[in-house]
Amino acid sequence: MPSTTVTVGSSVGLHARPADIISKAAATFDAEVTIAKPDGDPKDAGSALMLMTLGATHGDEVVVSSDDEAAMTRIASLVEQDLDDEDWVDDEGNLDEEV
Repeated sequence: MPSTTVTVGSSVGLHARPADIISKAAATFDAEVTIAKPDGDPKDAGSALMLMTLGATHGDEVVVSSDDEAAMTRIASLVEQDLDDEDWVDDEGNLDEEV
């Protein structure tokens, strides 16, 4: 499965809010997307709970993998962002795709 290595940008790492945003974005793709620490077990990017079990903190490198290049690129881009910023969700708490 193709993969790319990115650095976690969220100040709190891949915890509740960032994991929720990433999992919602991953769920919009038909392809499987996984995230893993280097040499670690891949976790389903579509599950916020599984992402939180990675224990990835700000500045950690993680590997994003998917057979769908668009999915891999989108999720990798989100992992690199500081998703604790309020602008990432709309008034209903949903991922704001315009950001």
